[in-house]
Amino acid sequence: MVPELAEISQPTVSEVSAELGARQIAGNSNLERDVTSIRVAAMNVGNFLHLLRDGALVIVPGDRADVLVATLASSFSPEFPVPSALFLTGGLAPDPNILALLAQAPFPVFALDDDTYTAARRVSEVRGEIASGLRRKAAAALGAWARQVDENELLERLELPRPVSMTPLRFLHELIQRARSERRHIVLPEGEDVRVLKAAEILRRRDVCDLTILGPEARIRELASGQGIDLTGLTLVDPATSPLREEFATEYARLRAHKNVSVDQARERMLEGAYFGTMMVQLGRVDGMVSGAAHTTANTIRPALEFVKTKDGVKIVSSVFLMLLQDRVLVYGDCAVNPDPDEEQLADIAVASAETAAQFGVEPRVAMLSYSTGESGSGGAVDEVRRATELVRQQRPDLAVEGPIQYDAAVDASVAASKLPGSTVAGQATVFIFPDLNTGNNTYKAVQQSAGAVAVGPVLQGLRKPVNDLSRGCTVEDIVNTVAITAVQAQQPAAP
Repeated sequence: MVPELAEISQPTVSEVSAELGARQIAGNSNLERDVTSIRVAAMNVGNFLHLLRDGALVIVPGDRADVLVATLASSFSPEFPVPSALFLTGGLAPDPNILALLAQAPFPVFALDDDTYTAARRVSEVRGEIASGLRRKAAAALGAWARQVDENELLERLELPRPVSMTPLRFLHELIQRARSERRHIVLPEGEDVRVLKAAEILRRRDVCDLTILGPEARIRELASGQGIDLTGLTLVDPATSPLREEFATEYARLRAHKNVSVDQARERMLEGAYFGTMMVQLGRVDGMVSGAAHTTANTIRPALEFVKTKDGVKIVSSVFLMLLQDRVLVYGDCAVNPDPDEEQLADIAVASAETAAQFGVEPRVAMLSYSTGESGSGGAVDEVRRATELVRQQRPDLAVEGPIQYDAAVDASVAASKLPGSTVAGQATVFIFPDLNTGNNTYKAVQQSAGAVAVGPVLQGLRKPVNDLSRGCTVEDIVNTVAITAVQAQQPAAP
């Protein structure tokens, strides 16, 4: 039995405003906030503030300037709660000066023609529903379902045939299931980014993994409160005040002694979220880290290169994107890290990308891309890819690999039959290794935009422990997916 959850049954501001036909006249445009309670302001300001709670929907006549200003002031103070919305009743317009202040409110402000009693009664009758676009409610429902229902047993009883094609929706659903199957602990160093907080709430509601968020706790709670984000179940750690900082600084100084790093310098380093978070991974306090929403790729990778290091036998850290097409998943590498890899690095990227593909359920058939196919062309760039292909075959004779090969010959069976007949890769490649970052980055974006593919990544590979990077233009969904990928990577035994 799936229990009733307040996170689902509580209506959102959007649902209440739609049901009442309210008009938004000021404030924040985020209407996905949960309405946790109702407060009717029919008393003096002091008593009202005493009863105000985070997430409360405040109902007040439009001419009560004292309550309007007090509610606004409360939302800007870290010691006072932030309401989910303010509903002004009686068709009474607030003073223009008050309305100008309310324009900056971190919550939405609505106007109603109903009197206060009628508005309160109507609001109390609104029940939350799961609808398209309500990501937080959907996450809570999916999390509750996963905790209470054995999906594998259910599918066996229904005797449903398993679909052959891998759609984006199916891949992402199975990704979350895999992440949830062996619970891991992930750290997010960028706690002052609202997208990170929203993603963390969704991950917690879906019961995907344990999460630690780094940053000044008061600031994080203020941001979350202003956005209607529930931090329940999430661990907040401020590197500046954490007792772990001294331990981490001592360990960092030891690991970087060959670079003459002092303990004092190490303490300063540990104020940086990426360094503190990476040290949590290194020392086993968490299982993986995801960063980069507000920082460069170099900022995310540098600490890992300094002391997490690459796996034995791996020369470089590289990346792949999981490209979710309409009916299959392809793997593109390297599209984010290495600008101009040499033949040994290309071989390294190919082997790592094939291993990543297999880890996420994609049978690796590796295409080493070039502007020429087989023996049809020559030149420095083609010869480099040809030598890289031979290195892959020497390192992993079990891998299906072809190169040099053009993209059309790698994906189109008819072209492959003409250019490379008999190849086990041509026409059916699943892992594509680009000769340089310029080609790879532009190609993945072209396929993403032109073919409507969902690009998941970049997924970093080659490190001893999982650390993953985000694009600074990432969405909340991107962060959710990358955390799930990191959790799955963390399920593998740590490399020596």
